Amino acid sequence: MLFDVEELPTHGGSLRIYARHQADASKGISDRAQELKRREIDLGMRTLPFYESFGDRVREVKRALLEFLIASKRAGKTIVGYGAPAKGNTLLHYCGIRTDFLDYTVDLSPAKQNRFLPGTRIPIYAPDKIKETKPDYVLILPWNLKAEITSQMKHIREWGGRFVVPIPRLEVLA
Repeated sequence: MLFDVEELPTHGGSLRIYARHQADASKGISDRAQELKRREIDLGMRTLPFYESFGDRVREVKRALLEFLIASKRAGKTIVGYGAPAKGNTLLHYCGIRTDFLDYTVDLSPAKQNRFLPGTRIPIYAPDKIKETKPDYVLILPWNLKAEITSQMKHIREWGGRFVVPIPRLEVLA
């Protein structure tokens, strides 16, 4: 039985839960656990329509991202990615995004550099590649780290480059 919970910022929001055997009455249900349960109920998370609408929300993320990429490419803009995380690769696969939309991506990890994203074959370079090519847009693939990445890469604004965050809704940051 769940008796406590911690909300963590990891991966854009995670839960650390604490459970006990049902017969163990030594640990009461914490205020944090009760508050989280109340918020989940208020959001409708105990209803089937909440989960049925998830697919609609996912499809809207895909449409918004593809509409942005298509319009940008038609306008002659260059777009690169930042990061090579599994969740970003999952998004790219779901949306059918390959080198026709992203010229390349960069990653801080030397183990990922000079390789390709699996399936999409998008090349992965060191972050300095962005300074060399000066793209119009940088799509942040580990979107939960947008604050850190936009701070690290703030120099892209020097040539008018902008950041794109695909999730939870498409944002183009100045």
